[in-house]
Amino acid sequence: MPQVPVDVPPLDVLGRDLLVVPAWRRTLTLAMPFILAALFFLFAARGLWLGSLLCTMVMTFITYGSISHDLVHRNLRLPRWLNEVLLCAIELITFRCGHAYRIVHLHHHAHFPAADDLEGSAAAMSWWRALLEGPILQPRLLWFALRSGRDRAWVAGEAITVTILFVIAVALIPITIIPAAFAALMIAGSWLFPIITAYIPHVATSDSALTQTKLFRGTMLSVVGAQHLYHLEHHLYPQIPHHNWPELARRLDPHFERAGLVPVKLFF
Repeated sequence: MPQVPVDVPPLDVLGRDLLVVPAWRRTLTLAMPFILAALFFLFAARGLWLGSLLCTMVMTFITYGSISHDLVHRNLRLPRWLNEVLLCAIELITFRCGHAYRIVHLHHHAHFPAADDLEGSAAAMSWWRALLEGPILQPRLLWFALRSGRDRAWVAGEAITVTILFVIAVALIPITIIPAAFAALMIAGSWLFPIITAYIPHVATSDSALTQTKLFRGTMLSVVGAQHLYHLEHHLYPQIPHHNWPELARRLDPHFERAGLVPVKLFF
């Protein structure tokens, strides 16, 4: 994993309270994907398809972007077995492989912008090429994870389970289209990941940990990104859970200003 630059303070200076998430908030966070999945089927069964669509949009955003992401980094101070089970289960209900995500994401942290960094590769692409990367990214990540040899049983088991879930959803179409619609929306949602997680936040031509990831600030971007546009902060301090990213950013702002970083803003 890249070293924190010398002009950015160590975690002991910033405060180890940034590692702590209250138990109630952690529990609510981990329950949210399952609640949203249940709400999707409830809304769909009543013909409220707009509500169902919103559920899948939020699920895609909060799982890969924050909840599963914290489980990937083991940031939530859970027992190891529970962390692994939740990473598997939460990503499975989104039709993705959690342990493949972990292998590729940690490789991204250690090797961006290397040629074999699949997650970060879209940073060096044009926007339209990054969009085209979306439908093939998840299969490529799965293949990368299987070849790595790490957590192979988890990765293979999750891949098989995702396939079975998809086949069941398609087989149920003559009875109800709801499971197939859920599967299609979740899979399609993952096609935006190259744009959101690599093309927008990263700068592939930089050789500095401070400038390889853009600094986002401003009220508009905070609202649009739902307090998730702290990619630079995360790369510098990956052990801090997403709940504390805004506070981490506030404490880092004076250091970023002294380093001469210019934040990206949307209007204000």
